This record gives sequence, structure tokens and C-alpha cells, in this order.
Amino acid sequence: MNSIADIGGMEGFGPVTPEQNEPVFHEEWERRCFGMFLTSAAAIGYGVDEFRHGMESLPPVHYLSASYYEHWLGAYEKIFADRAVILPEELEQRVAALKREEQANA
Repeated sequence: MNSIADIGGMEGFGPVTPEQNEPVFHEEWERRCFGMFLTSAAAIGYGVDEFRHGMESLPPVHYLSASYYEHWLGAYEKIFADRAVILPEELEQRVAALKREEQANA
């Protein structure tokens, strides 16, 4: 099965330009996102294959424009919604609240 993640060897995406001395995490939310994997996988009962499927299920345009840990967030969103851990409406409400908070603090 091919997915948007299977683009190795394809041309037209421009050069890969690795960041010199790139940190493992660029922002604190990325560290937290990484840390969520083992705890949520143990609590909910999913594995690496389901997690990867969640990432590869992102819409292609979003997948190509998102950062590495944004792919992880997409996987969490899919798995948590599929297992009714959080409803899509609850997630939308929380994102809207965080955006309002961010704007108020700007």
C-alpha cells in the first residue's frame, strides 16, 4: 500500500537541507508530544503500526506541510477519536480555547 509517506526517491520536492546542530525538540510542545506516546499507548492499547497508520492517514497536503511532531499530533487525534477517548467536537473546542488564550497573551 502506498501512502503520502512513501515518497522516498521521488523528485520535485527540493533538496533536503538538514539544520546544523538541530535540537531534538524545537519547542516544549514537541517534547510533550514525544512523551505522550508510551503513556497513551499503554493506557489506550495501541501500537506502533496503528500510530504510523494515524500519521499516514493525514490529508496529503497537510502531511507535506506539517512538521514531524505535527504528524504525531495527527496520529493522536485519529487514534483518540477512533477509540472515543476524545470527541472531535471536544478537540475543536480545546483548540479554539488555546487560540483565544494565545491571542490574549500576545
